[in-house]
Amino acid sequence: MIFTVAIDGPAAAGKGTIARAVADRFGFAHLDTGLLYRAVGAKAGDPVAAARGLTEADLGRGDLRTLAAGQAASRVAVIPEVRAALLDFQRRFARRQGGAVLDGRDIGTVICPEAEVKLYVTASPEVRAHRRWLEVGGDEAQVLAEVIERDKRDARRATAPLRPAADALLLDTTELTIEAAVHKAIAAIEQRIGQGRA
Repeated sequence: MIFTVAIDGPAAAGKGTIARAVADRFGFAHLDTGLLYRAVGAKAGDPVAAARGLTEADLGRGDLRTLAAGQAASRVAVIPEVRAALLDFQRRFARRQGGAVLDGRDIGTVICPEAEVKLYVTASPEVRAHRRWLEVGGDEAQVLAEVIERDKRDARRATAPLRPAADALLLDTTELTIEAAVHKAIAAIEQRIGQGRA
């Protein structure tokens, strides 16, 4: 079965956690597309060359979840040639046999507009910054400032700006537990799978 779940949203909204839970529940492969950009940003030298030469081994680096890697990812993600270099990899992954879940910022709008299910996971900047601060520590006010800066950069970039697909289900996790958010995501996917079998 080829079945794609596209999960988009800003940093620390919960999309990665939801994506992993959905992949486990349905036995789908999972790709955190942000890791592609983080891996490119973490490599020294020309980001376009880094994107073209990226391997799955590069996604296993231990430093890809840091704030610095996230900021680097956001900077290289605005480069159209970097996005183009990573596009085919993501599309092949999405349409693999057995189903796939991809989470990122432009999955439902650019990478997989034909995805069977599209989710847009969001939360208030303050809640997202607090979650990120719990992960990485430091000065919480600075983390909030960086979250807001990244949101602006991601939403304003000329190529594939962060925005929900027109047909995406909005999941606002500001006041939802992760269990409730996962439950809503799974219900939407089960409904779509049921429609496909009808």
